[in-house]
Amino acid sequence: MYIHELQGWPRFYSHREQLVELLASVRHRQGRLVGYMEALGLNLQQEAALETLTADVLKSSDIEGEKLDAEQVRSSIARRLGMDIGALRPADRNVEGVVEMMLDATRHYDQPLTFERLFAWHASLFPTGRSGMTKIRAGAWRDDTTGPMQVVSGPIGKEHVHFKAPRADRLEAEIHGFLDWFDTDSGIDPVLKAGMAHLWFVTIHPFDDGNGRIARAIADLALARSENSPQRFYSMSAQIRQERTAYYDILEETQKGTMDTTPWMVWFLGCLGRAIDGAQTTLSAVLAKARFWERIQGIPLNGRQRLVLNRLLDGFEGKLTTSKYAKLAKCSQDTALRDIRPLVERGILVLNPQGGRSTSYALTPT
Repeated sequence: MYIHELQGWPRFYSHREQLVELLASVRHRQGRLVGYMEALGLNLQQEAALETLTADVLKSSDIEGEKLDAEQVRSSIARRLGMDIGALRPADRNVEGVVEMMLDATRHYDQPLTFERLFAWHASLFPTGRSGMTKIRAGAWRDDTTGPMQVVSGPIGKEHVHFKAPRADRLEAEIHGFLDWFDTDSGIDPVLKAGMAHLWFVTIHPFDDGNGRIARAIADLALARSENSPQRFYSMSAQIRQERTAYYDILEETQKGTMDTTPWMVWFLGCLGRAIDGAQTTLSAVLAKARFWERIQGIPLNGRQRLVLNRLLDGFEGKLTTSKYAKLAKCSQDTALRDIRPLVERGILVLNPQGGRSTSYALTPT
């Protein structure tokens, strides 16, 4: 039996004594991170938020096996945050939809979660009304016309059923109960509510597809409420992606267990703590970028040079060549070479050891 088939559903409970220390540790780390970021100033906060949200969108989709274009995601988020990162890359409807959902969840965390909001999120995830080649009900609950909703893995004929969702005729009542609980102040710490909401929603599994991504967006909304801030400086989805096997294992174990959600909450709080700790990597990159621009302050640069240097600082894949520079800056290779030479002369770029047709450049190590 699955937990939604048990007589006690959905009266979850957990052993608070096993969660007290974990929750206190997470809350402490949350506070330290927020305090640290507030001391850095608005520009660095925006840079960190851009990096975090980009990772959140990319990794939440990646958990479900969907690969999004990182440049499109970053450009879409920057445009919505009003940030000038130069040469914004157009994003397709799929990317725009995921970004819209994630930003709505975190930047409007103080707004109630409603049927209409969930439908809008789902429709934004599937703007064509299809998941891959399969037509789905976008912006509407599933109807089970093709059979019961199941989470299945393995080859045809040897499928393993990880989970079977509640019947479609139960969905309206199930979601009503969930939303009433989610938007009611019942005295539950918002961090604990984030973990419970994730589990509860993904167990109801109300849509044909996208349930995991929406469950993670709901958890992010609750975490934003726990900090009373729309700014995101850590990515729970990125950490879940790193721990994907453990995530699916504990989720399946819990959904086939009892109303005691203690093991799930222990895992969730631990994963959240590791996500907050992992924010230091993002912040280090943001600070390194700020120190770089501070170091070369006063050196005259044109718009093309600033654009390409920013791309290198953001983690440019591969090596910078004149042809890649020309493509990024939308100029000729001759112009690219004229831009690169003074950057090398001033010690901003360094010529890589390979010469001839393999000539390439990199940022000078600091």
